[in-house]
Amino acid sequence: MKKDYLELTRLIERLHRRFLDVLRAELGRMGVKELNAVQALLLSNIGQEDIAIRDLVERGYYQGSNVSYNIKKLTDMGYLEQERSQHDRRSVTVRLTPKALDVVERVQQLEAANADAVVASGLNTNDLTQAAQTLTTIEKTWADYIRYGGA
Repeated sequence: MKKDYLELTRLIERLHRRFLDVLRAELGRMGVKELNAVQALLLSNIGQEDIAIRDLVERGYYQGSNVSYNIKKLTDMGYLEQERSQHDRRSVTVRLTPKALDVVERVQQLEAANADAVVASGLNTNDLTQAAQTLTTIEKTWADYIRYGGA
């Protein structure tokens, strides 16, 4: 069991890096040279909503300094619009520009094509559901460890 767990944690890391490679390749095919894969993923995670920067950090997607740097870069490149909250001047909300929405749409098309390829490889809905449940359990275990400490 421990060996399988260790292999799974290494696989999670490799899958994340490989997914960023896939995004990087798609950005290259699109001719988008100024964005990196992490920034494209950040745009996808923002999606259609107006979202406070702190909420991106609290959701666990990004580290504070990392998200601040990328938000600034994405705003400077015309992918994001920022607005300070009228109620709390420290809070900044971001939204995608039409330029960013084009990128997000292509990323969504890529994800749909990859989902189709995974299904064509022989995996079925039950396999994917079980994998998602397993990874969700691991994520919860890790989050609990961070919040409450070790066993």
